[in-house]
Amino acid sequence: MRRARKRGRQQKEYAILLPLKYNNGEPVPLELILQTREELVQRFGGASFDPGVVEGYWVHAARLYSDELIRVRVSAKGTADDDQFIQDYKEQLKIRFDQEEIYVTGCVVERL
Repeated sequence: MRRARKRGRQQKEYAILLPLKYNNGEPVPLELILQTREELVQRFGGASFDPGVVEGYWVHAARLYSDELIRVRVSAKGTADDDQFIQDYKEQLKIRFDQEEIYVTGCVVERL
């Protein structure tokens, strides 16, 4: 007889791409990355930093731009408060990293 498989818990995973360089090519100080890590761990109880550098490319006004980024992931219950925190935090990160935009996604995941 087979055992019934338990369903996992649904959560929301937020992924944030943080720049490793400013637009002028200067490296972002490590302290800013560490500050961000500390804040996310404090708020969500943990954070994962994907290994390696993410290369990002986009076109604006017929010019190709590129970025070197690091992907940070946090998991949460996905409440309206979590979504609002991430939206507000994104605005703080834009200022902290001197960026016009910070790429942030959120998706529902099932934790097994």
